[in-house]
Amino acid sequence: MRVVFMGSPEFAVTSLERLVINGYDVVAVYTQPDRPAGRGRALVAPPVKEAAVKRGLPVLQPDSFRSVEAVAQLAAFKPDVIVVCAFGQILPQSVLDVPPYQCVNVHFSLLPRHRGASPVAAAILAGDEFTGVSIQLVRKKLDTGPVLARAAIPVSSQDNTGSLTDKLSLVGAYLLLEALSGWRRGEITPSPQNEDEATYFSQITKEDGEIDWRLPAVEIWRRVRAFYPWPGCYTTWRGRQLKILEAAALRGGEAGETGRVTALPGHEEGLGISTGEGMLSVLKVQLEGKRAMTAAEFLRGQRDFIGAVLPG
Repeated sequence: MRVVFMGSPEFAVTSLERLVINGYDVVAVYTQPDRPAGRGRALVAPPVKEAAVKRGLPVLQPDSFRSVEAVAQLAAFKPDVIVVCAFGQILPQSVLDVPPYQCVNVHFSLLPRHRGASPVAAAILAGDEFTGVSIQLVRKKLDTGPVLARAAIPVSSQDNTGSLTDKLSLVGAYLLLEALSGWRRGEITPSPQNEDEATYFSQITKEDGEIDWRLPAVEIWRRVRAFYPWPGCYTTWRGRQLKILEAAALRGGEAGETGRVTALPGHEEGLGISTGEGMLSVLKVQLEGKRAMTAAEFLRGQRDFIGAVLPG
């Protein structure tokens, strides 16, 4: 089966490598153009490109498929199927019409729940007990196509977007192989999505990470997990950004001014912040320009942090 793979970030690499290892003929890999990154703004290749180059696979990085030439170049590979995993571009109908077995997308949620660009963060923010992977046929309208296969996994209270994405990338890679095999043999009937159950979560922005201490502690705790590793949940202390890397929501506790930092006797971390409802126990932080450290380490260097009122 001739496959064109389209993906960009690290978590898409797992699906690409599973296809190659299992004997699929990956005739081309499409990924996003190299982008400037870091302090030096040097061009950095997407992880999928790096993985493809290591395996000797042809790599293409078009800005879009708006031109007739770009679509013709894709069609010249004569793919039986196009596999998409976080490619980062909306595919036009001219691309969707190329492969006889259509375009198959690996989406990290149990569709129709959490359509959109940030499904893993969306599941954590919603407090979902389970999330999963859906293998779906791509349609012009984002994440609305019929589903070939689904697999669910539990969401741990310790999971953040980084750790949960790692788990889903493994589940998705193996589910993709099962779905492609059944789809090719005609053993799968695509299941339409129930539009009445659909939810959508848009792209996360850097500003989403700023903490509003008027929110309940449990909601801030979910945000800390959902926005890790990017953009991170943050507040400010003495004019510098202070990221909350790990936290826990405590039930009860003394009511106080929202954003006020207090000591937590009997807790190893010893640091709590009053919220609109309950107390947020802070476990790990990172002050701008400094390394990440436990709350206890931070307090040893910032003794007057206790009693401060953080903006929000």
